[in-house]
Amino acid sequence: MPALEFTIENALRSEGYCHICGIDEAGRGPLFGPVAAAACILPEGAPISGLNDSKKLTAKARDRLFDIIRDAAVSYGIAFATVEEIERYNILGATLLAMRRAVESMPQKPDYLIVDGNVFRGFDLPGRCVIHGDAISPSIAAASVLAKVSRDRICIELDEKYPGYGIAKHKGYGTREHLDAIRRLGPTPEHRLSFLHPDPGGEGRQ
Repeated sequence: MPALEFTIENALRSEGYCHICGIDEAGRGPLFGPVAAAACILPEGAPISGLNDSKKLTAKARDRLFDIIRDAAVSYGIAFATVEEIERYNILGATLLAMRRAVESMPQKPDYLIVDGNVFRGFDLPGRCVIHGDAISPSIAAASVLAKVSRDRICIELDEKYPGYGIAKHKGYGTREHLDAIRRLGPTPEHRLSFLHPDPGGEGRQ
């Protein structure tokens, strides 16, 4: 797997930005649990071996990289939006809320944001979105790993609180096992009811 290059970050540094922050989320699609977001500033010219889009990595590789990224980062933040906030603001609104919280929690504040996806909204700092950014930018890829591992660990904890749904295994996604458990046991307070019974005219899962 070839190493990701700091092409976007280097171009922004040539424009005068110093603290370029990658942002990504985890958990937009599941039927259960919060959505997570992470923000990460990596040091200039310091590639992390094996770093890539979290979806392309094994759980073992993500766990290994989680600690490496936290140790190497100039600054990082991890935050969540609750199921209640997902229901109130829809999944896109809640995801952006978690992203803003992640940035606000960073000890070293960034001066430019690069956000995975196609929506850049509600931030107080300059920035832009990067489609498939987690497969292009090391900063965004690092954020994707931080967000994914953090959310997976919460799902493992919640599996103990709500046994019988297999949350630790499927992390809240709509697998057959999960859907069968919901039919058998009913939803928990951590289930996203709007995902189980989507409004045909609403925002859906976005």
